[in-house]
Order: sequence, then structure tokens, then C-alpha cells
Amino acid sequence: MYTEILLPLATFCAITLFTPGPNNVMLMASGANYGLRRSVPHVAGIAIGHSFLVLIVGLGLAELFQRLPGLRLGMTVLAMAYLLWLAWKIAHAAAPGDAHPEARPLTFLQAAAFQWINPKGVSMAISAQTFYQPEGSGWRGAALVAGAFLLIGTCSAVSWAWGGTQVRRWLSSPGRLQAFNWTMAGLLVASMALILLL
Repeated sequence: MYTEILLPLATFCAITLFTPGPNNVMLMASGANYGLRRSVPHVAGIAIGHSFLVLIVGLGLAELFQRLPGLRLGMTVLAMAYLLWLAWKIAHAAAPGDAHPEARPLTFLQAAAFQWINPKGVSMAISAQTFYQPEGSGWRGAALVAGAFLLIGTCSAVSWAWGGTQVRRWLSSPGRLQAFNWTMAGLLVASMALILLL
């Protein structure tokens, strides 16, 4: 029962998790501005936070979203406000060596909490549990889908943060760093268009 869905589920996870979106843009900016080691809590918060959301959705939260359409609107407004704030922070980030001592990437809890107001992430969770959880599998099927997201999501998050560290060398020029940060901020704001379409 489970082996038949593994390849389609893994494909769905890879497509949805590796393609650009708010999480990946933030991870690339974090890797570029803070390095991979300092971005580990951010990486873990996204990977674990989103897979936990997928699990909870599979255990029945999806019905709540269907019964309370206003909840989706509220989440969208919160997500947009949060993304605008993050875009502002990214656009005004200092050079890695010049960063204010208090400047830091998102914490584990901040990154994990964002998953709950990220409509794209919630939609991915609902779609995955609806289409790939074997019928009648209960919590085991929900856990299988969440586990796939955890494994592939960790690979994706590390890849995007690492990609940011590779760009970091090119960002030694203040002008290039500013252009990169403003581009990342713009992409983050542009990703809100996806939220509005969901």
C-alpha cells in the first residue's frame, strides 16, 4: 500500500519544496548574509516546522480549514504582513562582516511558526495529505507523508541556504550586496502574488 505512493509523493515533495517560494528566498538571503552555520536554526525551523504542519493537517486539521474559510483569509493577511517585514529586513541587511552584533537569521521557532501562516505551505500540506495519504491508513499514512516532507525539505532548505553562501563571495562589493538584498526582498514580495492566487 505504501510503496506505490513513494515515488509520486517524493516527486511532489521535490517539486514543491525545491522551487522558489518565500521559505527558499529567505534561506538564500540568510545563507548569503549570515553563512550556513548561523542559518542552521532557520533551516531546521523550516524543515521540521513544515513537516509537523503536514502531519497535523493529515491528522485532521484540513477539515478545519475547509469549515472555516475566514481562517484562510486571516492567515493570508498575517503572512503578507510578515513577508513585508522580512523583505524590509533583507533589503536593509548589512554586509556579513559589518552586520550589527544583534543581527541574526531567523530562529528555529520563528521559522517554524511562519509555516503556520504561510498559505503556500498550508496548501502544499493539504494537497499532499489529500492525494498521497493512502486511504484508510490513519496516522501511519499521515506520518509517511510528513516524513517525506521532512527528508526532502531538509535537503531543499540546506541547498538553498548553501546556495546563498556561494553567492556570498560575489557579494564582497557593497553595491552587489545591496543589489542582491534588494532583489531577494523584491522576490519575497513577488512571492505574495502566489499567496493571493491560492
